[in-house]
Amino acid sequence: MGTATLNRAGDDGQRTGGRDHSGAGADSEAEGVTSLIEQPGPETDSVPVIDIADLMSPAALGAIDRACRDWGFFQVTGHGLGEATTRDLFGAAAAFFARPREEKRRILRTADNPWGYYDQELTKNTLDWKQVFDYGPADGSLSVPQWPDEPAGFERAVRAYYDACEGIAHRLLRALSVNLGMAPDHLSGFFDESHTSFMRLNYYPRCPAKAAPASDRPFGVNQHSDAGALTLLLRDEQPGLEVCRDGEWHLVEPRRGALVVNIGDMVQVWSNDRYRAALHRVVTNTDRDRYSAPFFFNPGYATDYAPLPTTVSPDRPARYRPINWREFRSLRAAGDYADLGAEVQITDYRI
Repeated sequence: MGTATLNRAGDDGQRTGGRDHSGAGADSEAEGVTSLIEQPGPETDSVPVIDIADLMSPAALGAIDRACRDWGFFQVTGHGLGEATTRDLFGAAAAFFARPREEKRRILRTADNPWGYYDQELTKNTLDWKQVFDYGPADGSLSVPQWPDEPAGFERAVRAYYDACEGIAHRLLRALSVNLGMAPDHLSGFFDESHTSFMRLNYYPRCPAKAAPASDRPFGVNQHSDAGALTLLLRDEQPGLEVCRDGEWHLVEPRRGALVVNIGDMVQVWSNDRYRAALHRVVTNTDRDRYSAPFFFNPGYATDYAPLPTTVSPDRPARYRPINWREFRSLRAAGDYADLGAEVQITDYRI
């Protein structure tokens, strides 16, 4: 597989993070990027694959900046997530979802306690073709993690994956902060011990073709953007994830050992629309079950966010009013349980 630069976004020469905004030196930066972005084959999508082993290097920062502007999605290697952690997690997920339904529903999540098992989630007011297990930090007496009695080792595998993703997300956040012209640690304060990040185990049972014609077949997850800052996604080798770009849907082909990263609505706001949170969805598979494990990197509920000062100018005024994370997250999450009409969108906060 050869290499190539990304040239569909960033052609205006604009740079952030203290780099030259005139475009000087762009050629030398592109030379570094070519070693980090792999050109997909002709039958795959073009979501870039970026090696983040040296994440804060100019080449890696440039690759991520272009990917965020061009797609809002990228895959990463060199992230440090161990194979044993991955193997244990997928093994635990398969064993848990294979348990009887009545057993899984003993730890059913609710509108008051979002942690546990669920099989009736809505996206865009349509029922997803999936089952999930959600885990996140305790928040008072209501939001408390729930754990199944079986399989053995389930809690350990989930916690290990959560901890690993948290570390990777903090690293990526530093890169985003620099790319948006701020100090590396500028955004980190929103993600202290009070952060509200959580992870999910997704199980997408095969959807028999006879259940419905392809045009009417349910989605594993309907099209949506993610509400928070970053999502890290570990997948098995079954295809299903699609991302929308320029009005067309592109399959994000599974890549062994890679994590998929996408930016959420919060980063779109911080960037003042320099980056856009991409719509994405999961299509059903008629032949095989599918598993994935997203980690949603979210700040503390008290966080108020707005376009960063480095993204605002007289020629490009702020496009969003300040938004409170608890308010936005609560409004978005309410639609997981019932059809409440139009779902709140980040564009509702535009100035």
